[in-house]
Amino acid sequence: MTEATKIGVRTAQPVDWMSIARRYGAWLLLAAAFAVLPKIFASGIAHTMMSLMGIMIVFALSYNMLLGETGLLSFGHAVYYGLGGFLAAHAMNTLAREALPVPVFLIPLVGGFSGLLFGIVFGSVSTRRGGTAFAMISLGLGELVASSSLILRSFFGGEEGISTNRTKLFRVFDLNFGPQLQVYYLIAAWCLICMIAMYALTRTPFGRMCNAVRDNPERAQFVGYNPYVVRFIAFSLAGLFAGIAGGLAAINFELVNASVVGAGQSTTVLLAAYIGGIGNFIGPVIGAVLVTYLQVMLSDVTEIWQLYVGLLFIAMVMFAPGGIAGLIFMHEPLWHAGAYRALFGRLIPAYLLALIPGLMALAGLILVIEMTFRLMVKASEGTRMSFVSVPLDAAAPVPWIVAAVLLVGGLYLFRRTWPFVADAWQHAHAEMQQARRSAA
Repeated sequence: MTEATKIGVRTAQPVDWMSIARRYGAWLLLAAAFAVLPKIFASGIAHTMMSLMGIMIVFALSYNMLLGETGLLSFGHAVYYGLGGFLAAHAMNTLAREALPVPVFLIPLVGGFSGLLFGIVFGSVSTRRGGTAFAMISLGLGELVASSSLILRSFFGGEEGISTNRTKLFRVFDLNFGPQLQVYYLIAAWCLICMIAMYALTRTPFGRMCNAVRDNPERAQFVGYNPYVVRFIAFSLAGLFAGIAGGLAAINFELVNASVVGAGQSTTVLLAAYIGGIGNFIGPVIGAVLVTYLQVMLSDVTEIWQLYVGLLFIAMVMFAPGGIAGLIFMHEPLWHAGAYRALFGRLIPAYLLALIPGLMALAGLILVIEMTFRLMVKASEGTRMSFVSVPLDAAAPVPWIVAAVLLVGGLYLFRRTWPFVADAWQHAHAEMQQARRSAA
């Protein structure tokens, strides 16, 4: 026996850097990306858009705690986002008026505790039932709060809402959060914290019980867990993070009005979560980024941008229920099996082949929609319009012929590429099985 063993001293174990990298590497890369992105996209519009994306990421992930993790379809999740924003705005005004030493970066906690409080109050009623009953109760509660926002003017501020000024709060390190860049880093920091916290929740036994209640509440109750308690806790925690997102929105906009508690805001977060994919943690993040980008950029291109978001949602529900993340992660077994030749040599080229006629059909559909909108809604402004910077006359036959050729021809060619994609999938799975047998 060695001397160290005799005196009971434990010898030092070597540090497993690979395990640390696998566990924390993704979060460190995400933090680095949050820090570097404003340097790459340095315009004010980019900073504003990234701030909105950060807020929507927290909001969409909080909704995913209900729908994706616990199976609760809510039509009133904006209630906790909006009430958190209102109370955060009132807190900011009170702190500025009383000159209390509370900095801006603690304000999201006010929104979070507000969302948690109302989540407990409303959740004690709505989570007693699941499925359709819960969805209808959440819709009723959402409409109740939305209608109250125009009645209780002393709290909600009526149609004008509640305005505030983040620069009047107590300063730390001489940061007044006047520039949008400072606000972005505040939102990014809270976004990272909330993402880590919500991901950690999904890895706990409670997160697994949420999945069990989602999949089979009767069996979860049979093994000794109360589905109502699980749904109630998940609902309250979702309200907490939605309230944090509302507090961040109050800081970013310096204005909170009745629209943040309405059905429109609840619909937006539902679209973001479902388009991105509720089956994966990264799905709502992808959906939040995409929907926010479409809201900001597509609204400058066309007046009917919401129609295209709705069509995208319908397409995802019909053809890709797992969302964008589901489409991405369906290739994960090929990657882990080492079927790189099939993935990059066959599958991706087949996708690119199908993408070209798909884009043709999409361009034809958009052209038909835009010309129809011009003739039916904007007829008083004339029939002249532009499509991707190309001037045309919506009343002339040539643009309609071009649109029909693009739409019908693109769909036909897209349909003809399906056998190539199916054949590439068969070869990819065959190579995957061969790689697994070789590894075994």
